[in-house]
Amino acid sequence: MHGLGLTELAASLFLSFFLDNVRRDSVKKNDDALRSHKDWVYYFSSLVIDYLTVVLPILLIFTVLAEWAYMCAVSLVIVISICILFKRSQFHLKARQHNMPSLRTDISSYRVSVILVTCLSILAVDFKIFPRRYAKAETYGSGIMDLGVGSFVVANALVSRQARNTTAMRWKASLRSISPLVFLGFARLISTSGVDYQVHVGEYGVHWNFFFTLAAISILTSIVRIHPKYCGIVGMLVLAGYQVWLSFGLNEYLISNERSAGVISQNKEGVYSIFGYWGMYLIGVSLGYYMFFDTSLKCKSTQVVKVWILAASCWILAIILDSYIERVSRRMCNFAYVMLVFGQNFQVISILTLAGSVSYDKNLILEDAFSQNMLGSFLLANILTGLVNLSVDTLSASSLTAFMILSVYTLMLCVVVGLAQFCGVRMKFW
Repeated sequence: MHGLGLTELAASLFLSFFLDNVRRDSVKKNDDALRSHKDWVYYFSSLVIDYLTVVLPILLIFTVLAEWAYMCAVSLVIVISICILFKRSQFHLKARQHNMPSLRTDISSYRVSVILVTCLSILAVDFKIFPRRYAKAETYGSGIMDLGVGSFVVANALVSRQARNTTAMRWKASLRSISPLVFLGFARLISTSGVDYQVHVGEYGVHWNFFFTLAAISILTSIVRIHPKYCGIVGMLVLAGYQVWLSFGLNEYLISNERSAGVISQNKEGVYSIFGYWGMYLIGVSLGYYMFFDTSLKCKSTQVVKVWILAASCWILAIILDSYIERVSRRMCNFAYVMLVFGQNFQVISILTLAGSVSYDKNLILEDAFSQNMLGSFLLANILTGLVNLSVDTLSASSLTAFMILSVYTLMLCVVVGLAQFCGVRMKFW
């Protein structure tokens, strides 16, 4: 189980809070100017600095510094500890008493860490410079990329309408919100088939893809409306029932090469894994409601402790399920995989909660940009990845060439997403 990449990105985001505060102190601008981001020079210079302090270090760790990843992680911990000691002055302690952020402010950082790792990995995996241990497992086991889909589902569940317990959408509104996902699913299917783009059938099936999975979860959530208080119980029951089904022979069918002419059989991995992802989503809704949106919980320190306990508990459950029930499998989205995703994601959130002891300022510009267009940035990353693969023989590219391409790719992604945020453009399909 490799969980280092997301954790290091969380630490890098954490360190960037400190760097961003230093930059803001040195740039004598009033708070209103910082909040509105109307000064495009300040905005894009800040965005580039965010790229250099957050995205580029992770790109290095995923590629040329991969063999020293653990050493880099230890170094980050040391630097962060120094930052904490430096920032814990009496001035900041007093200031924090008047401006102590809630745990919900850490969620945007967490969501950014998920989308950045996902967007970076989907192109980096095509180059030899990307370690194979980070790539997706064929059937059982897990790498960083195996966590991408699950993390995306959890990240959306924690801040969803259901978690916020807002008024449920009517059928027409629900269909309108789901239709873009269905459109994107078919668009990806047609585009990959039209250009003969290489797609691994064992991941979702012949025709299925990630957008169809998101659409299916949205449809199930709209049909079966459950109060967030009970979503966790229902989610656990769904996962338990699905795991029993897997253990009684469904897993053997899903990992086999057997495919009949039927649509379900052709896309068996994507269709059956919906049960696992739906259970994951429901649990995420319940956790988001209780931990981030329940108005009765006003003490952040209590919330932080619960996040750390939850992360440890999910990791323990993942290890037990992996050892005694069934090994972790993203392909089937089994119970062990779901607990691994929650363990890893809440581990990232628990690290980011420490940012409260370093910074009480607002989010980085990079965070706001990606948080506002999370699915849109993922779609853009897929388009750019396809263009790179059609233009470059990635497998034969040298390490230097690969790193330069990935640097330009990530910078272009950040600039375009930042430009969309600056112009007020928002793509929201969830």
